[in-house]
Amino acid sequence: FSGVLAPEVLRALLELQERLANATGTTAEGREVALSDVCYAPLNPSAPTVGDCCVNSVTQYFQNNGTRLALTASHSNGTHTGTVDWRDHLIYCVNSPLSFKDITTLELSCMAQYGGP
Repeated sequence: FSGVLAPEVLRALLELQERLANATGTTAEGREVALSDVCYAPLNPSAPTVGDCCVNSVTQYFQNNGTRLALTASHSNGTHTGTVDWRDHLIYCVNSPLSFKDITTLELSCMAQYGGP
């Protein structure tokens, strides 16, 4: 993996998304407005938090969590043992986006932070 899927790019994307998610603005009437006030939150439309907002990004395969992105684990398929990481999880999720647990020893969900695919 290289280019936009390089680990340092994904970490920078996570940092940018976090800054944007925490950004606020002020209306002409002086009311503070946050992302959760204007986002599409399909699983919690009446009282969404930022985590409920539907934000489509490759980092959602890791629930926008840098710790999950950095995980590695030893994995054996019976004849070969190796290390699995974010690349293995991403490949699995691209092929099975509705999975609640990948088939690697990472056992991460492919579902987004907000609960959808």
